[in-house]
Amino acid sequence: MGNFHSFCITWARRLCPGCASEGDNKANDVAVHMEMGAATGQDSQPSSTGSEGDGNGNSRSQPPRGTELNGTQVTVEIHHEDTSPQLIKRLSLGKGSQRLRGHDNKGFQRTEAPRPPGAKDLHAYPWDKSSLKSMPVDLQQFEKLDAYALKVNVKNSVEELVKALLKQARTDLEKVRAIWMWICHHIEYDVVGYHNKSQLSSKPRDVLQMGKSICEGYAELFEHMCSLAGIQCKKLSGHAKGHGYKTGQTFTGDSDHAWNAVYLEGRWHLLDSTWGSGSVDDSFTKFTYRYNEFYFLTHPALFINNHFPDNSNWQLLKPTLTLKEFENNMLHNSNFYTLGMLATHPETPIIHTVKGKASVSVDCRSNMLFMFKLKGTDKHGLMTLKKHGMKLDVYPQNTGSHKLEIFAKSSKAEASDDVYKCVVEYVVECKSVDKAMCFPKELHQPVGPSWFSERQGFLQPSHREPVLHTNDGRCSLTFTLSKDISVLTTLHTDGSSLDEDMGRRHVLQTHRGNQIELKVHLPHAGSFVLKIYSKKKSDPGNYDYVFNYLIRCLNTEVKWPAFPKSYGKWLQDYEILEPLSGLLPANCNVQFKLKMHGVAKVLVRSEDIHPLTQNRDCWEGTFNTSGCREVFVMVHENANHSSYSSVLRYEVETQ
Repeated sequence: MGNFHSFCITWARRLCPGCASEGDNKANDVAVHMEMGAATGQDSQPSSTGSEGDGNGNSRSQPPRGTELNGTQVTVEIHHEDTSPQLIKRLSLGKGSQRLRGHDNKGFQRTEAPRPPGAKDLHAYPWDKSSLKSMPVDLQQFEKLDAYALKVNVKNSVEELVKALLKQARTDLEKVRAIWMWICHHIEYDVVGYHNKSQLSSKPRDVLQMGKSICEGYAELFEHMCSLAGIQCKKLSGHAKGHGYKTGQTFTGDSDHAWNAVYLEGRWHLLDSTWGSGSVDDSFTKFTYRYNEFYFLTHPALFINNHFPDNSNWQLLKPTLTLKEFENNMLHNSNFYTLGMLATHPETPIIHTVKGKASVSVDCRSNMLFMFKLKGTDKHGLMTLKKHGMKLDVYPQNTGSHKLEIFAKSSKAEASDDVYKCVVEYVVECKSVDKAMCFPKELHQPVGPSWFSERQGFLQPSHREPVLHTNDGRCSLTFTLSKDISVLTTLHTDGSSLDEDMGRRHVLQTHRGNQIELKVHLPHAGSFVLKIYSKKKSDPGNYDYVFNYLIRCLNTEVKWPAFPKSYGKWLQDYEILEPLSGLLPANCNVQFKLKMHGVAKVLVRSEDIHPLTQNRDCWEGTFNTSGCREVFVMVHENANHSSYSSVLRYEVETQ
């Protein structure tokens, strides 16, 4: 028999071109983790892509080209793409004979044509907050198979590649996993081809030989490899919220992305090998392999966050979403779910300020660390950590539209090197500005006590809210310390009214057993930041920042002096009962009362020396400030020694 030409007769509806992909755009030093997509088209003429998705690149798909195959045997594949289940018949034409066989000429079993999804394929919407996958998957059981698939290096034909991958795969799930892992780690996104689509081919063999493609090629290669492995698989097309997607945008015209559905254990499941493979940069000129497990057998109620198929049946949801609902829904990217986020409030991507304020909260499975950026800065908001989530109030200082990004990372010690990843974005529309809510530049997010400060040893805070309001310029906070720690506090405000030393002296620590009280006396009206640091008492190193409060006072008559200056010999469990003010009145008798233990003598010294008398656990006495500019409290620690050490210093008002 002479040479034959192989040909494929396919009835299929025309695919819409274009492509989108998911992306997380980070600013400043926040790590960038975007997921990319590619252009869809058909066969050798796929078209444009967007990424994280504006998804309106358009081109036209072309009919498949026949290719020549030399040999004495040819396979004719007849694909009927309609609503009735059937077999793809593989006809083997041998020398001088024709017969229908159960295997093709390459040794692969015949595969059922993809059947349409039915009631048993559907998942409830909205998500039930259980699994991220649409079927039980134990990733640890895949470790050996994944490692094997990554090492397979067959590029001469798709058939040989599938044969090599299936050597270690027994079940259909393992076959799909091996194919998925290989494609995600060996096919890169063709950023050059994306910009020059006339040179692109999405045929599986071309994608394999080139080692790159756009989403159409990823999806066609995956579909073909599954078919060779005897697994029903279907390439799907639709709209995607990928790279370049703008919050609140609408989707019109042709489809812009392609992905797959695969039939396993009697049910259809969704996956996107394009977004599973890696990411592209903001300029869409460089691809980086960055494997993303999230898009393997993703739960349909999560997949619909950024994938909207042309045929709503392939949402695999009950009920299905309309395109309008898809456009209006919050975009929760893969980071949102893989980091354990559960919900956001509000659930609309565009929020409007009320009297200059907008509020957002995030719920998550475990305690997480968060940060935010409102138009690139965290200076115009108050974020508080709560158990299993966070709460944020933002106060834009300009009218108009503001991009609000919320980032999260694990709080586990072993994950301390992890970077913050963007988990959700909003657009804040501001019509009026609350200028009173302008915060000191020293304010650090998050604000107020939380599970994090508890972890550092600060329990049972007397004030759980992040903001303290005082009318007379004084406030007091108490905590129970669960650890043997030393505490350092500082007070800050904008301007030059408080240097570092005075910032410390406007806060007075008092320890009573495992209780600590922080007395704060403000030097004037305004907004202040109280920062709290700690370290182990046995640690000679520096103090570590733990948390801070915002303190506000509107009373312009407030003018409290600092507390007395303390020295190294003033022990943590000593206590000043009086005088609390570090500025003593001139020409007056001042009563001193100090709780001090373990000392032999206590005296007050200026021009003259006045010993204090011990009365139980207190040292008491009266001192006259006439002619004094400063006054020292001194202790005699050992009766056998004559030296005294200064522990406190007071200043005296000038006459």
